Amino acid sequence: MAETILIVEDEQDLAATLEYRLHKEGFETVTAPSGTAAIEALDRRPPPDLVLLDLMLPDLSGVEVCRHLRRAPDTAHIPVIMVTARADEIDRVVGFEVGADDYVCKPYSVRELILRVKAQLRRGRPAPREGGSISLGRLRVDPDAHRVWVDDEERILTALEFKLLHTFIERRGRVQSRESLLDEVWGITADVTTRTVDTHVKRLRQKLGPAGSYLETLRGVGYRFADAAP
Repeated sequence: MAETILIVEDEQDLAATLEYRLHKEGFETVTAPSGTAAIEALDRRPPPDLVLLDLMLPDLSGVEVCRHLRRAPDTAHIPVIMVTARADEIDRVVGFEVGADDYVCKPYSVRELILRVKAQLRRGRPAPREGGSISLGRLRVDPDAHRVWVDDEERILTALEFKLLHTFIERRGRVQSRESLLDEVWGITADVTTRTVDTHVKRLRQKLGPAGSYLETLRGVGYRFADAAP
């Protein structure tokens, strides 16, 4: 079954171009010209597999739409790529803090945007592996199902947050620089900065609650997953 992309964009010509190109790549699409229409589309079943989200919408802002998406258990895991003319660093930081997985500034290459869509969707697919869940102290992770529990309470992570956590776990006990994490977790997203890593680690710690302390900061160096979870 083809994956569905929700395009939240009030510029009709741009939305039509994205629809056309995504259809050529084998995707289904749903368009929403406003924040209210986007929330209605997100509340339908089944929800989309990924959201392309403009920030500057005629009613609700894209930030509010992203917050709504992240609050709802059925949509909290959906990858979000913010697509906007707002290119200031503070706008990027706010976007990542509210739950965006990627941030693309207008004008952009549609071809590159589609590559980013594919990269985000790949992150959401469980990678083939042997064995079952991984237990580390208060944390339990099922890589096949992309699920995480802290003290047997499930915590909902986005695909990018899950990949970040899984990367830390696979390399536990070893220091990970921000640059190496950008390369491993973000891949082709070359225009994000090391501050992006800090923002996502902060959000991941918050979601993990008491297990967030397993992610140690080494000032001036990077991060490390505790060798032996407390």
